Amino acid sequence: MSRHEKRRGNGLTRRQMLRNASLAGIAIWTSAKSWGGEPVGSPNEKLHVAGIGVGGQGGWDIGECASENIVALCDVDDRRAADSFARFGKAKRFRDFRKMLDQMEEQIDAVVIGTPDHTHAPPAVMAMRMGKHCYCEKPLAHCVHEVRTMIELAEKDKLATQMGTQIHATDNYRRVVELVQCGAIGPVREAHVWCGRVGPADGERPTEEPPVPENLNWDLWLGPAPWRPYHPRYLPGCMTWEQWWDFGNGCLGDMGSHLIDLPFWALALRDPLTVEAQGAQLRAETYPEWLTVQWEHPARGDMAPVKLHWYDGIERPKVSVPGQDIAASHMGVLFVGDEGMLLADYGKRVLVPEEKFKDFKPPEPSIEPSLGHHEEWIHGAKTGAPTLCNFDYSGKLVEHNLLGAVAFRVGKKLTWDPASMKATNCPEADPYIRRPYREGWTLEG
Repeated sequence: MSRHEKRRGNGLTRRQMLRNASLAGIAIWTSAKSWGGEPVGSPNEKLHVAGIGVGGQGGWDIGECASENIVALCDVDDRRAADSFARFGKAKRFRDFRKMLDQMEEQIDAVVIGTPDHTHAPPAVMAMRMGKHCYCEKPLAHCVHEVRTMIELAEKDKLATQMGTQIHATDNYRRVVELVQCGAIGPVREAHVWCGRVGPADGERPTEEPPVPENLNWDLWLGPAPWRPYHPRYLPGCMTWEQWWDFGNGCLGDMGSHLIDLPFWALALRDPLTVEAQGAQLRAETYPEWLTVQWEHPARGDMAPVKLHWYDGIERPKVSVPGQDIAASHMGVLFVGDEGMLLADYGKRVLVPEEKFKDFKPPEPSIEPSLGHHEEWIHGAKTGAPTLCNFDYSGKLVEHNLLGAVAFRVGKKLTWDPASMKATNCPEADPYIRRPYREGWTLEG
């Protein structure tokens, strides 16, 4: 039983009191758009938050929640987490999230997860099974099965969830979505997304076995991944570990969460029909130097079927965009409509050809400004208000992206059945869709 379900003097749990008050018409929380989440109570009451992986990006994430009560911090690397430990000196410290959650279940309302990709799902799933609200860095998990488990748990217990795609909260992304959905460029039948981040040139596992630094628990850092000796080529920092298949899914897993988010949102995408990929040399250990992926999506309501394309490394779309040199741009998103194009990135949006759209008046903003990416999640946990990058939305985005890596690794065009979570034409994809865990690790309750 969580601390918010402890019985009060009248014999009712806190959650029962809130439900009863709501049924009686008393305004306990502020959002009229509650999606059914189990709120903490008053928006003024502070959440009791635990951070799991609190160095680097995770340190920034937990810092963005400093308005709340940070009650526990967990990290396998004492040196990398030192700044967070110092900033939140009253928080209890742990190295193993399992011990933290077991010992502090009644003191924690919510968790913030900033570990490497391969260790996102185990703490998230354990915390959500305990009824904790969950913020998790992108990409949500390391394989499709992990993502689906997180989606289902969040929905089952109506938890406030958010994936760390901070760009989703910006005004520019909202205005791009509105332009696409108002029909400014007509029906969109193809979209292109690219990022110039280059994969590693050397894909070989190191043979040296240097000693593990005293500040690091290497076994816990590996988590459910297969055992291998420690080497500094694997960590720290996402640009290091994300290149290794056992720990990440390269540029597609990382930057795809940010950039593919825009067409996924604007075009109301969910599950693809097919996925195929091409890339540089297939390597057993690491992501390729470049990768391209193509997803086919069916019609959605009155939206046309669409093909979505991804390019990284040296690859760029082979599309002529009047007045724009996309080959020279490091990253971008291009919507190709029947009546024009829309070129965008994190901070800009351009209707093309510009001469055609010089007198175009954009629609009035219809998507409300975000409270702020982390603030949105905190508010959702307190009030039951929705979060735009919740696990139902972001989980489907990440499933979609991870299938691109699967298609590349098996070397086949996949026909995707989301209900069975199977590539129906490719049983050899199964171990990549549901990766095996090292002994002692599980997602099962």
